[in-house]
Amino acid sequence: MNGTGSREALRGSGRLAELDLLRFFAAMAVLAFHYFIAFASVWGDRPAELFPAISTLSGLGILGVELFFMISGFVILMSIWGRGLGAFALSRLVRLYPAYWVSVAVTAAVYGLTAATALDPKLSLGEYGINLTMLQRALGVYDANGVYWSLWVELRFYVLISILVIIGVTLTRCLVFMGLWLLAAGFFAGSDEAWVDLVVMPKYAAYFVGGMAFFLMTRFGPRLVLWCLAGISGGLAVSAAIDRVAGRVENVGYAAMPVPEWAVVATVIGFYALMAMVALGWLGWLRWRGLVVLGALTYPLYLFHTPAAVLIVPALRDTLPPPLTALVTLLAAMAFSYLVYRVAERPLQEFVKSRRRGRAESPSPSQLPALSPFPLATGEKASVP
Repeated sequence: MNGTGSREALRGSGRLAELDLLRFFAAMAVLAFHYFIAFASVWGDRPAELFPAISTLSGLGILGVELFFMISGFVILMSIWGRGLGAFALSRLVRLYPAYWVSVAVTAAVYGLTAATALDPKLSLGEYGINLTMLQRALGVYDANGVYWSLWVELRFYVLISILVIIGVTLTRCLVFMGLWLLAAGFFAGSDEAWVDLVVMPKYAAYFVGGMAFFLMTRFGPRLVLWCLAGISGGLAVSAAIDRVAGRVENVGYAAMPVPEWAVVATVIGFYALMAMVALGWLGWLRWRGLVVLGALTYPLYLFHTPAAVLIVPALRDTLPPPLTALVTLLAAMAFSYLVYRVAERPLQEFVKSRRRGRAESPSPSQLPALSPFPLATGEKASVP
């Protein structure tokens, strides 16, 4: 299926189910990295020694966040097409904050009401309150949950993409935006300047731009300029990934993080290959309805797998074998994540969509409906943490 076929699939389905699968895969990769590599204080032992057969694969899970960023570049560009700044901001607020607020409250309860000590951020009640804004890093407050760092990256991407929303999204303006961002990311690669990290985000810019390029292929077809942008971003992404993993290996030692450089390169190239397959429509056959549920689970699972491990693993690790302890923890995290989706996320999202639908169905005489070949709801359904 070519780009045109993929665009037709978008029109018909209102979402790309293959992105739901990739988002869930990214979340599971991050979970595997934490459970089987990073959470030594949770297990009371080096996880790589408890799960040696999967230690290298689990170590590569650190890059699951980078896959999230690629998917975000794809989906956010898709969601802003034809939208105003207010609609975009509301969609992000409704998508990110309900589960996040529950996550902050659960984390505060875990450390305030139980005897749990592993991964304790040691925050005051006021600092937990600041975490509710999702702006704690800008205010000099530590993250309540270690995964929140990526949400700060996402928020800065939203600010940058708002430039396109304000001036109006067109193919030419997207190309200019992406080219300038890649140029800045390459120029400032390795910079220690705080403002560079805050604005340019050279460690992660390539992933967002790569995702944007693949969405534009989905909408306009696989043009040469888009392949060039994807290729340049891929080169920068590989370099950034090598540096990030190497820094982790240097900090904890190869025995605790047994990930060779070639595996990092292969993983990032694999991410780009998967996103290219999405853009070209080669994964359009993935239409199992269960993928929608997996997509719904992704963001809550990303937020809640850490407190689940902090509570459950220490309670079971001396009774059950490590694989069974990990399985019970995973199932509990997934069950709670689904509950949060049904109780906290979905009702608010449905309420906001129904209000917007009601306004759209009752336009004033001076209003005309905006025409767009894409169902804008797709972006709301498929964004990432």
